[in-house]
Amino acid sequence: MSVSQPSTTMEHQLFFDVIQERRSVRSYDPQIKISREELTEMLRQATLAPSAANLQPWRFLVIDTPELKQKLLPIAFNQQQVVEASAVIAVLGDLECYKWAEKIYGMAVDADFMPAETAKSFVERYTVMYSNMSSEAIHQKVYTDGGLVSMQLMLVARAKGYDTVPMGGYDKQKFMEAFRISERYVPIMLIAIGKAAKSGHPTVRLAVDDVAFFNEMPEE
Repeated sequence: MSVSQPSTTMEHQLFFDVIQERRSVRSYDPQIKISREELTEMLRQATLAPSAANLQPWRFLVIDTPELKQKLLPIAFNQQQVVEASAVIAVLGDLECYKWAEKIYGMAVDADFMPAETAKSFVERYTVMYSNMSSEAIHQKVYTDGGLVSMQLMLVARAKGYDTVPMGGYDKQKFMEAFRISERYVPIMLIAIGKAAKSGHPTVRLAVDDVAFFNEMPEE
């Protein structure tokens, strides 16, 4: 145990460094290009994030060509990080993610993570559940899971030495139309990714005592 302890402590420190060094960066070095292989690997790591019933409703449209970034620029209200960053990743939510249940749970069976009968019951349960769920409830689920995978992607990028900024300021309807995205999907956010030309501004956070309460909420 004494042999592995320093290594474990170092790994923990590296993780905390990633969290503390992440900044929302809005100025990027346009000369830096991230390969599609590396972007794919970062997305693979990001998709290890949790999701409701493991239905993984996130979908990613990676925009990395100069022409398409220019097309996105006015839709994103001319925020320069759109064209300066190596890529912009549109995080989308699949409102019909339950249609992937058979494949997902079948993979779990193949990996010996669950019995075939359990997988079959899960497919039936979630197909019925989502088919009868209100649109508002499904939207809430995919927004929640989309937020989880987005944060994971930004931390993965920082661990690999890249910078990001999440963007909610864009015309979502025009984005859907311009990139021919069907109504099956909802836009959650855009994430610009690249190498910072200028460091992100340090920010302040409320004290934990201001935002966390044990067992009961304080009186207003």
